[in-house]
Amino acid sequence: MSQEVAAQAEQTLPVLYSFRRCPYAMRARMALAVSGQRCELREVVLKSKPPEMLAASPKGTVPVLVLPSGEVIDESLDIMLWALRRNDPEGWLTPQRGSLDDMQALIAENDGVFKRSLDRYKYPNRYPQEHSVDVQQFAQVHQANGAGWLAGLESRLESGGWLFGNGASLADMAILPFVRQFAHTDTAWFAAQPWPNLLAWLARWEAGALYQSVMEKYPPWQTGHAGVDFPAATTASR
Repeated sequence: MSQEVAAQAEQTLPVLYSFRRCPYAMRARMALAVSGQRCELREVVLKSKPPEMLAASPKGTVPVLVLPSGEVIDESLDIMLWALRRNDPEGWLTPQRGSLDDMQALIAENDGVFKRSLDRYKYPNRYPQEHSVDVQQFAQVHQANGAGWLAGLESRLESGGWLFGNGASLADMAILPFVRQFAHTDTAWFAAQPWPNLLAWLARWEAGALYQSVMEKYPPWQTGHAGVDFPAATTASR
């Protein structure tokens, strides 16, 4: 164990390295907040990552959760499962329809095929080696690919308003931050799509207390300073 990780292990609370707008960090924060799991949140500037975070997780991506024992959890879905297995007051792990395995399979699609399309739609200039057409056409191809996957979510939402029934689940909260990012790439185009259930699902989440609480802005954390006590208050997902 490095000196930096050992020092963090002396904390009485877990330490969460996060970046407000990162969809992976957003879903981790939501699970921590709904479970009531307190931690010390350290907001990261991705262009200047703190050495303490890199010592804990050399891959340098957020979120990173350092437990008081020194154990490091640096995958967002693992953080969600860790928090919810400790306390799951809204039953995110036990949906009305389907199973945890079913939810994880859908999340894997989101994190795989949909995230690939999202990145190339939102940031087409990052993939010049893949351009067989001009950059605008490249983005449109991946917009269409992403839209095809979202149409499947629209069908799921027709019964119950959430992906696995009448209430929010792990799958909803793991996927919504990425749908939000897709929607905000071209808000007028997204709003014009024939997805009434998807649009309502996204709007309901963005207007909810849980989303509002985890999207609060914090100043970047600096070495030697205390982080933010998170969550600030108990919130609900609806």
